[in-house]
Amino acid sequence: MSALDRLSETILARKSADPESSWTAKLLAKGPEKCAEKFGEEAIEAIIEAVKGDRGKLTSEAADVIYHLLVMLASRDVSLGDVLAELERREGVSGIAEKAAR
Repeated sequence: MSALDRLSETILARKSADPESSWTAKLLAKGPEKCAEKFGEEAIEAIIEAVKGDRGKLTSEAADVIYHLLVMLASRDVSLGDVLAELERREGVSGIAEKAAR
């Protein structure tokens, strides 16, 4: 099991946790819109670090982005498995062809 799988499972477990005991539970309790807002904030922070070129800070912000993406997905009952299945479906298809098929 990968770190990403473990993180996803932990986030799912926190959906039923007391919001006073867990940042993840607190964020999920605020609803999908707040989860999406937080994901967007973290994505912007990662973009800023990518532009600045600080590898360490970009790595840290990218970890935040992945965490908040998984929280946002969990808030809408979309699993990591769902996303991985979509990536597998797209595997071997050119980006240009995939976009044209939408």
